[in-house]
Amino acid sequence: MTKIISAIVICAMIAHMIRPFGLPGMRRRGDVWKLALVAFAVIALVTAIRPE
Repeated sequence: MTKIISAIVICAMIAHMIRPFGLPGMRRRGDVWKLALVAFAVIALVTAIRPE
């Protein structure tokens, strides 16, 4: 699951670098770090609640 999330986020980061999404808070190319921060939080959450 974390690999899928990572792949999706990397694709979103590349797309945002090419053409910013235009969402509130995501209007500049330099806002890619926000996607990385959200991805880190989601991956941490998935890892914490995943049964082993």
